[in-house]
Amino acid sequence: MQNRLKDKDTDNPDVWKAVGHLQKAIAAGGVDPRLLALVHLRASQINGCSACVHAAAAAAGKAGETDERLHTVAAWREAPFFTGASRAALALAEAATRLQDGAEGVTDEIWEEAGAHFTERQIGSLNLEIALTNFFNRINRTIKEPAGRTWG
Repeated sequence: MQNRLKDKDTDNPDVWKAVGHLQKAIAAGGVDPRLLALVHLRASQINGCSACVHAAAAAAGKAGETDERLHTVAAWREAPFFTGASRAALALAEAATRLQDGAEGVTDEIWEEAGAHFTERQIGSLNLEIALTNFFNRINRTIKEPAGRTWG
């Protein structure tokens, strides 16, 4: 796959500055970076964004995530490697991401389970991570961003 944008100078620095602020806000929310990376990975898998799947797996590994969880995140409901908190975060990520499929979205049950494991500030961080992931997934799928590019 080849990126549709030939001129990388068309990137808007104001957009990347805003994204940087969002990433700082997410990091300040108190959620384990390994879990944030798994949330990013799972949403990106659902959306079929190879660039973000690759980046999320690399970030999770760098943050110390285990191979067992990385390799089974797509089947987290059946895998024994996930805590109640990680299951709640992944359920939230899936429900919010699958809106595109016409799913009902985040049910009260999913929200309450997240609330049993996370503070409101942490849930805000998770929601922002999910939204930012979906933002990146849509951009990357539109421009056909290939996996493996190094950003930064």
